[in-house]
Amino acid sequence: MTAENEANSGDEVAERIEVAERIEVTRTIPAHATPIFDVLRDPAGHVAIDSSGMLMSADGDPVGAVGDSFVVHMDREALNDYPLGLYDVEVTIKRFEPDREIAWTILGQIRPQIGHVYGYRLEPTDEEGKTLVTSYYDWSEIDPVWKEAKIFPVISEGALRATLGILDRTVRGRLAASS
Repeated sequence: MTAENEANSGDEVAERIEVAERIEVTRTIPAHATPIFDVLRDPAGHVAIDSSGMLMSADGDPVGAVGDSFVVHMDREALNDYPLGLYDVEVTIKRFEPDREIAWTILGQIRPQIGHVYGYRLEPTDEEGKTLVTSYYDWSEIDPVWKEAKIFPVISEGALRATLGILDRTVRGRLAASS
């Protein structure tokens, strides 16, 4: 291969490499979709399953439609990355399909607004009483100011995976308490 071909070959490879702007993790939870979705639509459920330690408490009723919102009281010191301290964000539902999908954006104190999306998809499995849950974090449509800052992802794949584990534990606990 000539130096020119090597350079062209490298350029072609570089063009094919895409920067990931979304993380997805999945876990099978031994429960029907409804009790899982009940946790995900409840502001207190968000706090209960948070693996980052940032969500301290929440105010609001369980959401029931796109456009519904609630407030979450945050503590960014849990991540120790930016000195934001204690602050509030408004969670606004972007996708809502009962027992199938819920996603939201966050309106906080930072301007311009970031525009990242968190969500969950629920799918029945072949095994009765089990649900495949996918947690996703998407920053593909964030404001260009934040893309240029190169601070994403804020939450790691491991944190999303841990949240699914906590969701599993939370759902099992609620089901055991109600039986």
